[in-house]
Amino acid sequence: MRVHLKTLGCRLNEAELETWSRDFRARGHSITDNAGQADLVVVNTCAVTAEAVRKSRKLMHRVHRDNPQSKLVVSGCLASLEPGTTAESLGVDLVIENRDKDRLVEIAARELDLHMMPQLATGHEADTLLAGGRQRAFIKVQDGCRYQCTFCVVTLARGEERSRPAAEIVDEINRLHAEGIKEAVLSGVHLGGYGSDIGSDLTSLVETVLRRTRIPRLRLGAVEPWDLPAQFWRLFDDPRLLPHLHLPLQSGSDRILRLMARRCKRAEFQRLVESARATVADLNLSTDIIVGFPGEQEQDWRQTLDLCEQIGFGHIHIFAFSPRSGTRAAALPDSLPREVIRARSQQLHELGRRMKRELLQTQLGRRYPVLFEGDPQFDGVAGGYSPNFLRVGVDSPVGCGSLCNRIHLVRITAVADDGESLLGELLPERAQ
Repeated sequence: MRVHLKTLGCRLNEAELETWSRDFRARGHSITDNAGQADLVVVNTCAVTAEAVRKSRKLMHRVHRDNPQSKLVVSGCLASLEPGTTAESLGVDLVIENRDKDRLVEIAARELDLHMMPQLATGHEADTLLAGGRQRAFIKVQDGCRYQCTFCVVTLARGEERSRPAAEIVDEINRLHAEGIKEAVLSGVHLGGYGSDIGSDLTSLVETVLRRTRIPRLRLGAVEPWDLPAQFWRLFDDPRLLPHLHLPLQSGSDRILRLMARRCKRAEFQRLVESARATVADLNLSTDIIVGFPGEQEQDWRQTLDLCEQIGFGHIHIFAFSPRSGTRAAALPDSLPREVIRARSQQLHELGRRMKRELLQTQLGRRYPVLFEGDPQFDGVAGGYSPNFLRVGVDSPVGCGSLCNRIHLVRITAVADDGESLLGELLPERAQ
């Protein structure tokens, strides 16, 4: 059976998709990039914003329209929050909620009578990643969140915290590395809460992975700022732990942070960043900002802009507030007009573009080991990412070609015209 896998939303959804790909292949099914030719389509939905819900529903409808003969399995946060509605959506054959998604392939095989053909099973789970131009593997290390930020529907959809044993994570990374993957990204809904249910913590997990694997590059997914103890920064003494962190801020106003039930104040965030940058060389920070939270006044908004500028984020993920049913924020008064939210979003986009260009300008003349990828975003130019997660392209007559999935030293020579990436030249060093 030909299976097409599609995800929307977070890195954790991508990690789950990679696991499903491995499990389908182990049962003798093939993975196809062409949804129109698939016998089975699996969609991992997102519900973090109203726009994510709209995109998830649109995708389900498009799958049925373009390939009505295929079976459609839907999972993810939208499917968990609205299982009845999702089941009634056009063409959906099976809904698997988040609590069961680790057994999605097993359940789909049973409910949809997908016969197992182990004689056709393919051996390497890394093959699908590399064939799709991805050199980074997302490793799901935990699920669920104990906190209840007032805007967040993911807590409702994902449930209680559940951590994978460190040995299991190490085995997965070692297996992927042996198959050719050079970079792993530890991912979770509440990554900093790893181990809360098994007597461990994120620092211990990272130490274990660095000690018991030899994968050249290890990254972390988003980490809440209040989950990082002072000793955390010493982990970056190992150069394999790459100097980029995504620290969700959400707002620069303490008043709005209280309404959001966030556990980190403005000044605490600033002190955390100062400590991190004093310890970790070349650290690049990105963040999330919610624009137009109920009651957000002009003064609150100015505080957010000012704090973002003071910190100098390398990238900002900008979310226009949308009330999500079941969250406390949905019942808050003083919602903002859409035109105000749009105007503030535009302000933040402009600031974000300026800060990124300023960061990129500081990289001129630097030398970085770049992991080259075959991702379509490089438009045929050989490109990849620096350790601090800056996109780098080099002039190559064959595109990625033989550079793909190799780490090569690059000297940064310019900022690309779009201000979003760096340009460089390969240095005469044998690729790793």
